[in-house]
Amino acid sequence: MTAPDRLGAAARTAAMRWIADDPHAGDRAEFQQLVSRALGTEQAAVTEVVERLTPLTFGTAGLRGPLRAGPGGMNLATVRRTAAGLAAHLSRDGVHGTVVVGYDGRHRSAEFAADAAGVLAAAGFTALLAPGALPTPVTAYAVRALGAVAGVQITASHNPPQDNGIKVYLAGGAQLISPEDRAIEAAIAASRPAVSIDASGTPAPWPADLLDDYIAAAATAGGTVPPTPVRIVATALHGVGGQTLVRTLRAAGFDDVRVVGAQAVPDGDFPTVAFPNPEEPGATDLLLALAEEAGADLAIANDPDADRLAVGARFVDGWRMLSGDETGCLLGDFLLGRLDRAAHPAPLAATTIVSSTLLRSVAEAHDVRFAETLTGFKWIVRAGDGAGTGLVYGYEEALGLCVQPDVVRDKDGISAAVVAAKLVATLKADGGDISGALDDLARRFGLHVTDQLSFRVADLSLIADAMRRLRADPPTTLMGDPVQESQDLLPATDALIYRSTRLRVVVRPSGTEPKLKCYLELVGSPGTGADLGGQRAAARADLATLRAELTAALGL
Repeated sequence: MTAPDRLGAAARTAAMRWIADDPHAGDRAEFQQLVSRALGTEQAAVTEVVERLTPLTFGTAGLRGPLRAGPGGMNLATVRRTAAGLAAHLSRDGVHGTVVVGYDGRHRSAEFAADAAGVLAAAGFTALLAPGALPTPVTAYAVRALGAVAGVQITASHNPPQDNGIKVYLAGGAQLISPEDRAIEAAIAASRPAVSIDASGTPAPWPADLLDDYIAAAATAGGTVPPTPVRIVATALHGVGGQTLVRTLRAAGFDDVRVVGAQAVPDGDFPTVAFPNPEEPGATDLLLALAEEAGADLAIANDPDADRLAVGARFVDGWRMLSGDETGCLLGDFLLGRLDRAAHPAPLAATTIVSSTLLRSVAEAHDVRFAETLTGFKWIVRAGDGAGTGLVYGYEEALGLCVQPDVVRDKDGISAAVVAAKLVATLKADGGDISGALDDLARRFGLHVTDQLSFRVADLSLIADAMRRLRADPPTTLMGDPVQESQDLLPATDALIYRSTRLRVVVRPSGTEPKLKCYLELVGSPGTGADLGGQRAAARADLATLRAELTAALGL
């Protein structure tokens, strides 16, 4: 008796066509084995084949996915077709010139970058391939500094070890947005089979002094500060930022830098952390232990491609990492208070809908225009008029900071680390520290305490179901307070916002990971008195209650 074909004719044909067109022998064999199990009626294999046949698409920060064969994975065929699609899109618009290609230290990143550069070079572009694994901000800088028509960075940023991805920059060094992302996706879909795409072009190397130029520029972020000794401890979390960070800090005058040795060398397995993201519990334990041991003034962590920065500081109860909102507002207050108004006559600061509302008050206090954008730096750097005219600072709660928009038109964990060091040097020269600076913000603008609730799922339909339930039956109270305002941001973005007198909740699916995220903020009044520690503890307890309430409501 013939076994039933659970895979189906259409899926079987699409899978076999992909296998035949895949230029990588290992990927072909891996997908062939999976399809064979599916044809043998193994239901889990059937489900996975169908999932892999859905192509990757550009999300909040590029195209990302698991390292696996098929259209729904990061593999040589996907990279080759993406590069061909980008080349076709640029050529169709009459754009020719230089395309910069960089990569991080993840598995297969160097292979993917070389192949993408070969495709672009074969298509008639001057493809400049990075000399080694380097931070993503260096690629963003290169696009802008070299006047390139586009840039490609092979990276999955802070995603799990099994992932990789492609980030695309447009001329000027800003990330890809709609409608060009959809147009490039259409060009990718229309491209020839990967096996027949010419990848034989010869890329040229980056200019020899480009990294030095980036370091020199990043070292100037935050301006000049008192020559105060600052002891810094740092971790690269097994990523590619370590050497560049230390060199940049030294160029900025900070020579006392100690690194977490166990995490200093790029390693795509990320062996000392569960997830290579400074936000994840336990990821910065080694950093904070070194900070305590070394008697540091500042602890800093970059994510694996060094476009994000997490800051750690000593408080009364010991060392802890700041939230992205705490860091973003501290650095924003520092930078906006030091602006050269002759160079920036109409300055603009920006953050996103999921970040703290505190930056708005900080910007107003410094007579700086403020804009709130959709999630992602591709929107922050275009804040205001759609081109980011006058932008001097932007941040998002997920540890992203843009402190030199005219140098790097994206988040940059290296230049942001320089600004953090200069902030600490300034505070230390006046007998202060980060803890006191946070208290000062609370007294001036009110206590803003933020938190996040995140649900990682294996089945993305669970996230869609949760969003549908919220839209059908939105909350009417938050911790007993009436919801005064509800916003549904569709069709601009898939997000819901609820506000009461003192609470704000934003719910949205992640654009980079299989997660549903809830962003929580509790706001007090300015002039909150001396017992800020007690008030913060009470606020965090309230947010813990809110987390439990939302967990029950979402059913995840």
